[in-house]
Amino acid sequence: MTPKIFITGATGYIGGDILYALYNKHPDYEYTALVRTQHKAEQVTKAYPRVRIVLGDLNDSAILEGEAAKAEVVIHTADASDHEGAAKSIAKGLASGNSKNNPRFWLHTGGTGILCWEDMRHDDRLGTHSDKEYNDWTAVQDLTNLPDDAFHRNVDKIVLEAGSKNSDSVKTAIVCPPTIYGQGRGPVHTRSRQAYELAKFILTHESVPIIGEGKARWNNIHIADLADVFVLLTEAAVSENISNELWGEKGYFLTENGQHVWADIARLMGKKAEGLGLVQGLKEQALGKDQALNQAGFEAVSWGLNSRGKAQRARETLGWKPYRPSLEDEVEGILKYEKTRLQ
Repeated sequence: MTPKIFITGATGYIGGDILYALYNKHPDYEYTALVRTQHKAEQVTKAYPRVRIVLGDLNDSAILEGEAAKAEVVIHTADASDHEGAAKSIAKGLASGNSKNNPRFWLHTGGTGILCWEDMRHDDRLGTHSDKEYNDWTAVQDLTNLPDDAFHRNVDKIVLEAGSKNSDSVKTAIVCPPTIYGQGRGPVHTRSRQAYELAKFILTHESVPIIGEGKARWNNIHIADLADVFVLLTEAAVSENISNELWGEKGYFLTENGQHVWADIARLMGKKAEGLGLVQGLKEQALGKDQALNQAGFEAVSWGLNSRGKAQRARETLGWKPYRPSLEDEVEGILKYEKTRLQ
């Protein structure tokens, strides 16, 4: 039988790149995409003529339940880490359409903002150094049992419960990206946010933002390397690889191929921006939480939070080998792209 794939967020940055990677490697799969508007649906259809479009949004519970029930694999990327209603609808649909002899698979997009929970509890810790590093292979239980007040945790719990409550028939995997960079290959949105908003801030404010003490660190991943994880998990699902190391209580995948100190990246961007002649006479600007929020929104606050983990599980179980350029190597391209957007 032809594998049936249901994807949300095909017009978004992450979902668009995943669909590109999957569709080009497996054009034989049967794809269905949830799209909010007819205009965006036409853009998806133009790029991928064989994708069946379902018009609707994350609040259309009946559509989500119905499509999840019919699919072998659900790839959820549209506001996946924060929309409780959509997660509950997908869980309900998967449970209704499954049996022990015919399991269904849920690839859910989380986010390593969830690892910032300790910093987010203390406003005075903004930009501080932390040695805390999670590991999805040697200590996956730390990730699946984070505090309830952790960012995204409410939705993580819905996914984890779906994979434990119906463990024979519903196989879940949470894929957790950190700072994502690189030009997306999808048909609509191709821009990430964190690093790109940093570049935009430097170009528009003509200053290098240093949040708090300037020592906070994050992991990072190229969008194409992230998409590879989803492709490998989809292939595992299609081949009905139901290894306990892939799904359920162990199915929590960090995705990183490096780390950065936010202040260092900001300084590098500033230096490159001056070298490219995009700005002149840059100075560092110290920002507290309220100043960061007022000047650039939550992305700016995230430049002062710590989020670090080792992405070992995908490497061990799927043979994942990220190889795209580093964040540092992409800085010039990010600056040029943002300059073009501002013109």
